[in-house]
Amino acid sequence: YETYKETADWLLSKTSHRPKVAIICGSGLGGLADSLTNQDIFKYSDVPNFPQSTVKGHAGQLVFGELNGKTCVCMQGRFHMFEGYSLTKVTFPVRVFQLMGVKVLFVTNAAGSVADGYNTGDIMIIKDHINMPGLIGLHPLIGPNDERFGARFPSMANAYDKSLRNLALDVSKELQCSDYVREGVYCMVSGPHFETIAEARLLYKLGVDAVGMSTVPEVIVAKHCGLRVFGLSLITNKVTREYESTEVVDHGAVLSISEMRTGVLQNLVTELVARMKVNDDC
Repeated sequence: YETYKETADWLLSKTSHRPKVAIICGSGLGGLADSLTNQDIFKYSDVPNFPQSTVKGHAGQLVFGELNGKTCVCMQGRFHMFEGYSLTKVTFPVRVFQLMGVKVLFVTNAAGSVADGYNTGDIMIIKDHINMPGLIGLHPLIGPNDERFGARFPSMANAYDKSLRNLALDVSKELQCSDYVREGVYCMVSGPHFETIAEARLLYKLGVDAVGMSTVPEVIVAKHCGLRVFGLSLITNKVTREYESTEVVDHGAVLSISEMRTGVLQNLVTELVARMKVNDDC
């Protein structure tokens, strides 16, 4: 607890911003932070106790500022299990945000589609998740529980806030992008390799709509500390389920699709932040 508080206190001493909303930007989606005004920027390397981003497409800095009148903090770059970080380190920023007064966490990621009917460039509102590493004991809440953050056995029944999901669907219609906005189940795998065909077929049978290598640990810790959560997956590729396919996925293509949809994601998140109610009781 003291380590998290040290980091939170350091940040609060360096900026006058007091964010109520935190946004974690996934691969290639760091442009969301560029729309903040009155920015204060801190490189992860300068923040006490913070891990470092090592993946291309993750700038590795915190951006504080205002978005449609609401004070926010954006992570331009997240941390992953496949980088060698423990899940305690992967989720470290979430508890820091909670100690800083954040009430709502937005998570975004780049993901591959497993479900039929999804297309590259679609945006999926996450309604639920499957925590594949957690099912085999790799879980961010394993170990002694600190009641100052949350109860020992938190419920994940409504991990992704329903009212925010419904609001996002309404906003997507108004922004005329609802044709490629969907709602589905996200599955986290550890990576760093993309899925085998046999693994893709298993995920399909489990009812997974999109798969990626992040997000779920941060969501679990956010719910443990009482934050509301909203999640978006940008579909950057289709996961191959056929042995005859010659399609090959690479990270460069993921970043290219992310760049193409950054503007739409930015508009969607900006409008959501503007309309949602954020207060000390939410």
